[in-house]
Amino acid sequence: MQSPAPPWGAGIPREVINMAQAHSRGEIRALLDKPFMDLIYEAQTVHRRHFRPGAVQVSSLLSVKTGGCPEDCGYCSQAARYHTGVEGDGLMELDEVLERARAARAAGATRFCLSAAWRGPKDRDLDQVAEMVAAVKGMGMETCATLGMLRDGQAERLAEAGLDYYNHNLDTSPEYYAEVIGTRGYDDRLDTLRKVQEAGVNVCCGGILGMGESRDDRAGLIAELAALQPQPGSVPINNLVPVPGTPVGEQGEPVAVLEFIRTVAAARIALPTSYIRLAAGRLSMTEAEQALCFQAGANSIFYGDELLTTPNPDENSDRALLDKLGMTIEEAPQDSRAGEGC
Repeated sequence: MQSPAPPWGAGIPREVINMAQAHSRGEIRALLDKPFMDLIYEAQTVHRRHFRPGAVQVSSLLSVKTGGCPEDCGYCSQAARYHTGVEGDGLMELDEVLERARAARAAGATRFCLSAAWRGPKDRDLDQVAEMVAAVKGMGMETCATLGMLRDGQAERLAEAGLDYYNHNLDTSPEYYAEVIGTRGYDDRLDTLRKVQEAGVNVCCGGILGMGESRDDRAGLIAELAALQPQPGSVPINNLVPVPGTPVGEQGEPVAVLEFIRTVAAARIALPTSYIRLAAGRLSMTEAEQALCFQAGANSIFYGDELLTTPNPDENSDRALLDKLGMTIEEAPQDSRAGEGC
């Protein structure tokens, strides 16, 4: 199998990512404690060393199997045990997935992400998802999947289908994790990430802010991400969208916007060649606040008016914002353009 394309878009040689030094938790906490303007300046300086300023990678996320998940993630509307109004359904048909992928590509998205609410995929389900991956890849888009924990051999199956990225978030620090999730441990998540890397698939891994964690927990999350070798190709940073009926939704609230931006900046410094993606919670941010996130080193967003089950700015709003800021959408890597079939 041909190795996936490097996750960066600015011509950074692969050996550079292996030179990235893991930052200790204390070092990252010191970054988060810096005067705000100094932190933003340092983050933008690091960003410009590795990426073209003003270029934003755009992904589109589709829930191909919604609800009914047996896990107890305290923030999640799709957990079957919580009463959130989200009904479980079966796996989408291939034709519908491709229709959505075409629409995303037409709107400017270069990566298409398939999400399924499972603890982990059964082999028969994985075969169907692999078919989706291969078909989307054939359209010339980068592919990503988030399907829960993977068993031996499953990451290799997805790699054979042409998967570029696998998303599996760490969510928070190792110490705070048990306050949010009890049905699987931190080591379970790290084990899936190891399987993905060994299969030659790029890792997409980030976390959620606003679940009641401390600044030190946010430093701990970034330290764990920075310690992965190679570091994740993409790092989604979510600001909690509280969901009524979930434990975290009843007690948590999004972090203050300046704290969110600090976290983006610290992630950029600690993960210099990773795409830092603004994920859930962006709808509650003003244009000026999003602009500060980009100044802090964010260079990826999710397109589309819904992220799984939570609202998100629509494509027109995002295009208008990027135009106001003089920013451009990054094109797909050349070797992702497999053709115009499907």
